[in-house]
Amino acid sequence: MSKPSVYFGCKGENKTLLPDVTKPGVLYSFRGQESWQPLTDLNGKKCKRCGFYEKDVIRIDHVYEEWELCPSDFKAPSGKYVFFKEKQLNATFHCPECATLPGASNATPQNPNDDDDDEDGKGMRMFMIIVITLLVLTVTIIALVVAHKRWQKKKRQQEQARFLKLFEEGDDIEDELGLGTVI
Repeated sequence: MSKPSVYFGCKGENKTLLPDVTKPGVLYSFRGQESWQPLTDLNGKKCKRCGFYEKDVIRIDHVYEEWELCPSDFKAPSGKYVFFKEKQLNATFHCPECATLPGASNATPQNPNDDDDDEDGKGMRMFMIIVITLLVLTVTIIALVVAHKRWQKKKRQQEQARFLKLFEEGDDIEDELGLGTVI
């Protein structure tokens, strides 16, 4: 099994690969010296749709978590924003400049998407995979049965032709020996 390619990205912006993130259930801590800093640029009061994703070569990229990232989410005076989803994701973002903007939050951030919409998406995706797999399996089995029936029919026709040819050859031998209908 290959290592996952996890990245952070906001809609309409470049993706920032997180090369150290390779295993689920591990606490990763970044100190700001990594080459992928900064993750995004927040201008003014405008929010962005951002998230953590895993690159997928065959299908669309897997969404670990997606949410609206707003400058007003960062708590004054430190400019810290904690995004938390129980047993799935706990990420702390720093934006000291965002804390100085008017409307910076002093409240604790809420847990977005507590209604588990992502679970419904995963369930639907899994349902579609199962349905497609069953359809492919059914078509393959039907094709194999039809091919086997045709092969049996062709084999039966060949045996009948050989049997008829055997009797035709038998009549020629009797005529050559002059036996005719004498018994």
